[in-house]
Amino acid sequence: MHTPDPSMTTANLLVELFVEELPPKALAALGGAFAHGIVEGLRAQGLVDAGAASTAYASPRRLAVHVCGVAARAADRELANKLMPASVGLDAAGAPTHALLKKLAALGLPADAAARVRSEGSGKAQTLYVDSVAPGALLADALQRALLDAIARLPIPKVMSYQLADGWTTVRFVRPAHGLVALHGDRVVPVQALGLQAGRLTHGHRFEAARDPIELRAADSYAQQLRDEGAVIADFGARRDAIAQQLHSAAAAAGLRPIDDAALLDEVCALVERPTVLDCRFEPEFLAVPQECLILTMKANQKYFPLVDAEGRLSNRFLVVSNISPDDATAVIEGNERVVRPRLADAKFFFEQDRKRPLAARVDGLERVVYHARLGSQAARMRRVRGIAVALAGLAGVDAALVEQAATLAKADLLTEMVGEFPELQGTMGRYYALHDGLDARVAHAIEDHYRPRFAGDALPAGDVGVCLALADKLETLSGLFGIGERPSGDKDPYALRRHALGVVRMLAERAELGERWPLPRLLAIAAQAFAEVDGYADPRDALRAFIDERLANALREQGYAAHEVDAVLGLRPALLVEVVPRLDAVRAFAALPEAAALAAANKRVANILRKSEAAAGVALDRALLRDAAETALLAALERLAPAAQEAIARGSYTAALKALAALKDPVDAFFDRVMVNVDDAALRANRLALLGELHAAMNRVADISCLAG
Repeated sequence: MHTPDPSMTTANLLVELFVEELPPKALAALGGAFAHGIVEGLRAQGLVDAGAASTAYASPRRLAVHVCGVAARAADRELANKLMPASVGLDAAGAPTHALLKKLAALGLPADAAARVRSEGSGKAQTLYVDSVAPGALLADALQRALLDAIARLPIPKVMSYQLADGWTTVRFVRPAHGLVALHGDRVVPVQALGLQAGRLTHGHRFEAARDPIELRAADSYAQQLRDEGAVIADFGARRDAIAQQLHSAAAAAGLRPIDDAALLDEVCALVERPTVLDCRFEPEFLAVPQECLILTMKANQKYFPLVDAEGRLSNRFLVVSNISPDDATAVIEGNERVVRPRLADAKFFFEQDRKRPLAARVDGLERVVYHARLGSQAARMRRVRGIAVALAGLAGVDAALVEQAATLAKADLLTEMVGEFPELQGTMGRYYALHDGLDARVAHAIEDHYRPRFAGDALPAGDVGVCLALADKLETLSGLFGIGERPSGDKDPYALRRHALGVVRMLAERAELGERWPLPRLLAIAAQAFAEVDGYADPRDALRAFIDERLANALREQGYAAHEVDAVLGLRPALLVEVVPRLDAVRAFAALPEAAALAAANKRVANILRKSEAAAGVALDRALLRDAAETALLAALERLAPAAQEAIARGSYTAALKALAALKDPVDAFFDRVMVNVDDAALRANRLALLGELHAAMNRVADISCLAG
């Protein structure tokens, strides 16, 4: 009976590193990177196919990967080894030279390999080659390389150093490692890493494992054995889904729902091995504190899931994800309730203390808060913001007195106890304290809204006062930091200026009723003027406009507009960003017309002619110098169509304007077919250039049509 060679078989592979508790916020990334590194390392060495299925595992105390269809040995590879020019490797009689024999020996080939040497090419280009077979990598060797490389490439947030049991050897890793498993089917693969020798033993839950250690039968039994014998759900995604399901079930039983926070769910998933959700409560009296404070302290400090009702109002119940599952959870529930109580009491104390002083009484204290070494204090900054905001209010017809009051108080909550403890609540607490002080609700909401949009996709300020203040705040930041040379470089943007610029773009483009009154060049001029008294400040308007346009262009491309469409519109640097999308839509509609390609090409030709000549500069078109019928016909078409196009632009009908100009195709084609522009007669040449100048101006009021030319 034929016995198959075990070295040529395939089986599923399991690799696990058992470690001390991993950093929870990095666990998912570490698990994915570990699995990816192992799989790619094996694939590169021919041990696994490109489409092989794999599963990453990550729990607080382990990183692992299961890979399907891993060969015990890779297939041999045929190699064509390039040796040297034939003139060097062969003598006049065609026999191998000493240089050729030495080269073959260096490749590990026997002397008789010279008989297998072949040549390619002819003449001086004739080159010698020898074919050989490279034996496929063995799994133990390939996995050893893949494992070490995967460990070296892990995105470790902070490396630890620790000693092995010998007391001398130092290892550097994210956390001390205590176990290594490598199973190919049911066979141990003899690899080493971090001072550990691979075996088949692992460990389950610290307290609830049915046995310890767990002897893994085979690679395929890993997840099931950990679940049954170790009380561990090793798969991060499966564990996360189990937590989410338990959270929603427990909340629904109380007629509530948990706070939706994906980052918190990921972090909690990285803290437990077998989750159990418990329902806890706190005293209703704490609900007198703003719910944002209570929610933040429960999430940030305790990793709890607050529960809210259908209207989003916080209840006095919260959910805890426990890592143990006792028969009687009373002690665990009471312990968590006892732990959260002082946190909520602190929040209540801060809130009550803060309300003893009005926001206005804290404004002077901003003089002692440094904003930037070259731009002064927060108080100085907010005086600039106030000036910009009041100017914006004047342009847009917004109540300037309310805007001025909101700007004066906008940063005062930075000096409150609550914001000192929870910086994430700046603005939010300002709103609560302003309402407590009896201020106009529009002012209170503007204080909170002036931080918006805080991130991509965040809501814009809801009220006009808030938009004025938010826009002023971002313009002051951009203009100030650009003016002193603090600009983003590469992937470095410590002041989040790209986010501020995108916020400016969104407010100007999406708040149409206000954006129509705020030309970007005017806003940049107002912002720059606010820094007139700052030493060493250089007017940044040109650079800042380019920076904002770049952010806008990126955003538009992400929305699906083609690069040439974006270039056509932004090339004209429209003053009102609220017009950009309608112009883009018009360009797209124009490009679909049969006349578009020819007109775009003609427009590009006109632009090139005008760019190369200064003869038309300042020269008015003289009808008396129109000699050719094609010139007269083009001017007549312009005089007929341009006013209609301009009227359409004036009412915002950009598509209608471009469609009206499409009728210029025939007279433009006829002009270029029959008329020579650069004639010797200087006056005639200048007049024809002036006609082309009028044509160019008429065609490019909506967008630079030449960008549509192929």
